[in-house]
Amino acid sequence: MIKVDNIHKRFGVKTVLNGVSFEVCSGETLVIIGSSGAGKSILLKNIIGLIKPDSGFIDVDGVNITNCSLEELYETRKKIGYVFQESALFDSLNVFENVAFGLKNLTSLSKNEIKQRTKQCFAMVGLENVEHLNPSRLSGGMKKRVGLARAIAYQPEYILYDEPTTGLDPIMSDIINNLILNLKKYLHVTSIVVTHDMNSAYKIADRIMMLCGGNIIFNGTSDEVRNTKNKYVKQFIEGSSMGSMHSDRIFEMGKRRI
Repeated sequence: MIKVDNIHKRFGVKTVLNGVSFEVCSGETLVIIGSSGAGKSILLKNIIGLIKPDSGFIDVDGVNITNCSLEELYETRKKIGYVFQESALFDSLNVFENVAFGLKNLTSLSKNEIKQRTKQCFAMVGLENVEHLNPSRLSGGMKKRVGLARAIAYQPEYILYDEPTTGLDPIMSDIINNLILNLKKYLHVTSIVVTHDMNSAYKIADRIMMLCGGNIIFNGTSDEVRNTKNKYVKQFIEGSSMGSMHSDRIFEMGKRRI
Protein backbone atom coordinates (compact mmCIF):
# COMPACT_ATOMS: atom_id res chain seq x y z
CA MET A 1 0.00 0.00 0.00
CA ILE A 2 1.05 3.58 -0.64
CA LYS A 3 0.13 6.14 2.00
CA VAL A 4 0.60 9.88 1.44
CA ASP A 5 0.18 11.85 4.66
CA ASN A 6 -0.17 15.64 4.78
CA ILE A 7 2.61 16.48 2.34
CA HIS A 8 3.49 20.06 1.51
CA LYS A 9 5.75 21.27 -1.29
CA ARG A 10 6.71 24.81 -2.27
CA PHE A 11 8.95 26.16 -5.00
CA GLY A 12 9.90 29.68 -4.00
CA VAL A 13 6.69 31.56 -3.22
CA LYS A 14 4.49 29.04 -5.06
CA THR A 15 2.75 26.36 -3.00
CA VAL A 16 2.29 23.29 -5.21
CA LEU A 17 1.06 20.73 -2.67
CA ASN A 18 -0.74 21.96 0.43
CA GLY A 19 -1.41 19.13 2.88
CA VAL A 20 -2.21 16.30 0.45
CA SER A 21 -3.25 12.98 2.04
CA PHE A 22 -4.57 9.76 0.51
CA GLU A 23 -3.99 6.00 0.34
CA VAL A 24 -3.76 3.58 -2.58
CA CYS A 25 -4.65 -0.01 -1.79
CA SER A 26 -3.09 -3.12 -3.30
CA GLY A 27 -4.39 -3.83 -6.81
CA GLU A 28 -6.17 -0.48 -7.10
CA THR A 29 -5.91 1.97 -10.01
CA LEU A 30 -6.11 5.55 -8.75
CA VAL A 31 -6.46 8.25 -11.41
CA ILE A 32 -5.42 11.80 -10.52
CA ILE A 33 -6.94 14.62 -12.57
CA GLY A 34 -6.51 18.37 -12.42
CA SER A 35 -5.62 21.37 -14.54
CA SER A 36 -2.09 22.09 -15.76
CA GLY A 37 0.10 23.26 -12.89
CA ALA A 38 -2.10 21.63 -10.23
CA GLY A 39 0.84 19.59 -8.92
CA LYS A 40 -0.03 16.16 -10.33
CA SER A 41 3.40 15.33 -11.77
CA ILE A 42 5.13 16.83 -8.71
CA LEU A 43 3.04 14.49 -6.56
CA LEU A 44 4.19 11.46 -8.58
CA LYS A 45 7.83 12.51 -8.26
CA ASN A 46 7.39 12.84 -4.50
CA ILE A 47 5.95 9.33 -4.34
CA ILE A 48 8.94 7.81 -6.11
CA GLY A 49 11.42 9.91 -4.15
CA LEU A 50 12.73 12.05 -7.01
CA ILE A 51 11.55 15.10 -5.03
CA LYS A 52 11.23 15.36 -1.26
CA PRO A 53 8.26 17.11 0.34
CA ASP A 54 8.89 20.03 2.66
CA SER A 55 6.81 18.30 5.33
CA GLY A 56 4.60 15.24 5.77
CA PHE A 57 5.56 11.69 4.81
CA ILE A 58 5.04 9.03 2.14
CA ASP A 59 4.93 5.37 3.11
CA VAL A 60 5.48 2.63 0.52
CA ASP A 61 5.03 -0.88 1.91
CA GLY A 62 6.00 0.23 5.39
CA VAL A 63 9.01 2.32 4.35
CA ASN A 64 8.87 6.06 4.98
CA ILE A 65 10.65 7.16 1.81
CA THR A 66 10.80 10.78 2.97
CA ASN A 67 13.03 9.85 5.89
CA CYS A 68 14.94 6.68 5.07
CA SER A 69 18.45 5.78 4.02
CA LEU A 70 19.50 5.90 0.38
CA GLU A 71 19.79 2.14 0.41
CA GLU A 72 16.18 1.76 1.61
CA LEU A 73 15.02 4.31 -0.96
CA TYR A 74 16.75 2.48 -3.83
CA GLU A 75 15.32 -0.87 -2.70
CA THR A 76 11.82 0.61 -2.49
CA ARG A 77 12.15 2.21 -5.93
CA LYS A 78 12.73 -1.27 -7.37
CA LYS A 79 9.09 -1.99 -6.57
CA ILE A 80 7.91 0.98 -8.65
CA GLY A 81 7.79 1.36 -12.42
CA TYR A 82 7.52 4.90 -13.80
CA VAL A 83 6.09 5.81 -17.21
CA PHE A 84 7.19 9.34 -18.08
CA GLN A 85 4.97 11.76 -19.98
CA GLU A 86 7.44 12.07 -22.86
CA SER A 87 8.60 8.44 -22.51
CA ALA A 88 12.13 9.61 -21.56
CA LEU A 89 13.86 7.00 -23.71
CA PHE A 90 17.65 7.10 -24.05
CA ASP A 91 18.35 8.37 -27.58
CA SER A 92 21.80 6.78 -27.57
CA LEU A 93 20.37 3.30 -26.97
CA ASN A 94 18.19 1.20 -29.22
CA VAL A 95 14.76 -0.04 -28.10
CA PHE A 96 16.05 -3.34 -26.69
CA GLU A 97 18.78 -1.58 -24.72
CA ASN A 98 16.25 0.92 -23.34
CA VAL A 99 13.96 -1.80 -22.01
CA ALA A 100 16.84 -3.95 -20.72
CA PHE A 101 18.66 -1.02 -19.08
CA GLY A 102 17.37 -1.59 -15.54
CA LEU A 103 17.76 -5.35 -15.79
CA LYS A 104 21.41 -5.03 -16.80
CA ASN A 105 22.27 -2.53 -14.10
CA LEU A 106 20.11 -3.62 -11.18
CA THR A 107 19.87 -7.40 -11.40
CA SER A 108 22.14 -10.43 -11.64
CA LEU A 109 20.15 -11.92 -14.53
CA SER A 110 22.16 -13.57 -17.29
CA LYS A 111 22.19 -12.15 -20.83
CA ASN A 112 19.81 -14.88 -21.95
CA GLU A 113 17.43 -14.23 -19.03
CA ILE A 114 17.46 -10.50 -19.79
CA LYS A 115 16.73 -11.24 -23.44
CA GLN A 116 13.78 -13.48 -22.54
CA ARG A 117 12.37 -11.03 -19.97
CA THR A 118 12.64 -8.15 -22.45
CA LYS A 119 10.96 -10.24 -25.15
CA GLN A 120 8.06 -10.93 -22.78
CA CYS A 121 7.69 -7.22 -22.07
CA PHE A 122 7.52 -6.40 -25.77
CA ALA A 123 4.81 -9.03 -26.20
CA MET A 124 2.81 -7.60 -23.29
CA VAL A 125 2.69 -4.13 -24.85
CA GLY A 126 2.04 -5.41 -28.38
CA LEU A 127 5.40 -4.59 -29.97
CA GLU A 128 7.45 -6.79 -32.27
CA ASN A 129 10.45 -6.37 -34.56
CA VAL A 130 11.38 -2.99 -33.09
CA GLU A 131 14.24 -4.03 -30.77
CA HIS A 132 16.95 -2.82 -33.15
CA LEU A 133 15.39 0.59 -33.82
CA ASN A 134 16.49 3.86 -32.26
CA PRO A 135 13.80 5.88 -30.42
CA SER A 136 13.97 8.63 -33.06
CA ARG A 137 12.41 6.21 -35.56
CA LEU A 138 9.38 5.45 -33.42
CA SER A 139 5.93 7.03 -33.51
CA GLY A 140 4.53 8.67 -30.39
CA GLY A 141 2.40 5.64 -29.60
CA MET A 142 5.32 3.24 -30.02
CA LYS A 143 7.48 5.37 -27.72
CA LYS A 144 4.75 5.22 -25.07
CA ARG A 145 4.65 1.43 -25.34
CA VAL A 146 8.43 1.10 -25.16
CA GLY A 147 8.36 3.29 -22.05
CA LEU A 148 5.71 1.00 -20.60
CA ALA A 149 7.72 -2.11 -21.48
CA ARG A 150 10.71 -0.61 -19.68
CA ALA A 151 8.57 0.17 -16.64
CA ILE A 152 7.34 -3.43 -16.28
CA ALA A 153 10.65 -5.13 -17.08
CA TYR A 154 11.69 -5.13 -13.44
CA GLN A 155 8.34 -6.71 -12.51
CA PRO A 156 7.25 -3.86 -10.22
CA GLU A 157 4.43 -4.00 -7.70
CA TYR A 158 3.44 -0.41 -8.50
CA ILE A 159 3.34 1.57 -11.75
CA LEU A 160 3.11 5.37 -11.86
CA TYR A 161 1.90 6.83 -15.17
CA ASP A 162 2.42 10.50 -16.02
CA GLU A 163 -0.04 11.47 -18.80
CA PRO A 164 0.18 8.11 -20.65
CA THR A 165 -2.19 9.15 -23.47
CA THR A 166 -1.09 12.76 -24.02
CA GLY A 167 -0.39 13.53 -27.68
CA LEU A 168 -1.93 10.30 -28.97
CA ASP A 169 -4.88 9.87 -31.31
CA PRO A 170 -8.08 8.33 -29.86
CA ILE A 171 -7.33 4.83 -31.20
CA MET A 172 -3.80 4.72 -29.80
CA SER A 173 -5.04 6.23 -26.54
CA ASP A 174 -7.49 3.37 -26.18
CA ILE A 175 -4.72 0.86 -26.90
CA ILE A 176 -2.73 2.36 -24.02
CA ASN A 177 -5.82 2.25 -21.78
CA ASN A 178 -6.29 -1.44 -22.56
CA LEU A 179 -2.62 -2.11 -21.80
CA ILE A 180 -3.04 -0.46 -18.39
CA LEU A 181 -6.09 -2.64 -17.71
CA ASN A 182 -4.30 -5.80 -18.84
CA LEU A 183 -1.26 -5.09 -16.66
CA LYS A 184 -3.59 -4.78 -13.69
CA LYS A 185 -5.41 -7.98 -14.62
CA TYR A 186 -2.43 -10.19 -15.38
CA LEU A 187 0.39 -8.68 -13.30
CA HIS A 188 -1.84 -7.51 -10.41
CA VAL A 189 -0.01 -4.18 -10.23
CA THR A 190 -1.18 -1.20 -8.21
CA SER A 191 -1.31 1.94 -10.35
CA ILE A 192 -1.44 5.71 -10.00
CA VAL A 193 -2.28 7.47 -13.27
CA VAL A 194 -2.05 11.22 -13.86
CA THR A 195 -4.15 12.31 -16.83
CA HIS A 196 -6.20 15.09 -18.44
CA ASP A 197 -8.03 12.51 -20.56
CA MET A 198 -11.44 11.86 -18.97
CA ASN A 199 -12.26 9.06 -21.41
CA SER A 200 -9.15 7.31 -20.19
CA ALA A 201 -9.94 8.10 -16.55
CA TYR A 202 -13.44 6.64 -16.77
CA LYS A 203 -12.18 3.47 -18.45
CA ILE A 204 -9.26 2.55 -16.21
CA ALA A 205 -10.01 4.05 -12.78
CA ASP A 206 -11.21 2.30 -9.67
CA ARG A 207 -11.13 5.73 -8.06
CA ILE A 208 -10.64 9.29 -9.32
CA MET A 209 -9.05 12.09 -7.30
CA MET A 210 -8.84 15.75 -8.33
CA LEU A 211 -6.11 18.17 -7.31
CA CYS A 212 -6.84 21.90 -7.33
CA GLY A 213 -4.85 24.67 -5.69
CA GLY A 214 -2.54 22.15 -4.06
CA ASN A 215 -5.43 20.34 -2.34
CA ILE A 216 -7.56 17.29 -3.02
CA ILE A 217 -11.04 18.62 -3.76
CA PHE A 218 -12.62 15.34 -4.88
CA ASN A 219 -12.04 11.63 -4.23
CA GLY A 220 -14.57 9.10 -5.50
CA THR A 221 -15.65 6.60 -8.15
CA SER A 222 -16.24 7.28 -11.83
CA ASP A 223 -20.00 7.40 -11.25
CA GLU A 224 -19.53 9.86 -8.41
CA VAL A 225 -17.43 12.07 -10.68
CA ARG A 226 -20.10 12.05 -13.39
CA ASN A 227 -22.78 13.02 -10.88
CA THR A 228 -20.79 15.46 -8.77
CA LYS A 229 -22.19 18.83 -7.74
CA ASN A 230 -18.68 20.25 -7.22
CA LYS A 231 -18.49 23.13 -9.70
CA TYR A 232 -14.71 22.86 -10.17
CA VAL A 233 -14.88 19.14 -10.92
CA LYS A 234 -17.84 19.67 -13.28
CA GLN A 235 -15.98 22.44 -15.09
CA PHE A 236 -12.95 20.19 -15.57
CA ILE A 237 -14.75 17.05 -16.75
CA GLU A 238 -17.02 19.03 -19.08
CA GLY A 239 -14.10 20.99 -20.50
CA SER A 240 -15.87 24.29 -19.98
CA SER A 241 -14.13 27.65 -19.59
CA MET A 242 -14.77 30.28 -16.92
CA GLY A 243 -18.29 30.78 -18.25
CA SER A 244 -19.60 32.06 -21.54
CA MET A 245 -20.38 35.59 -20.31
CA HIS A 246 -16.92 35.99 -18.78
CA SER A 247 -15.29 34.59 -21.91
CA ASP A 248 -17.31 36.93 -24.11
CA ARG A 249 -16.15 39.94 -22.06
CA ILE A 250 -12.50 38.85 -22.41
CA PHE A 251 -12.97 38.48 -26.17
CA GLU A 252 -14.55 41.92 -26.51
CA MET A 253 -11.74 43.52 -24.48
CA GLY A 254 -9.22 41.83 -26.72
CA LYS A 255 -10.92 43.14 -29.86
CA ARG A 256 -10.81 46.70 -28.55
CA ARG A 257 -7.07 46.44 -27.95
CA ILE A 258 -6.33 45.25 -31.49
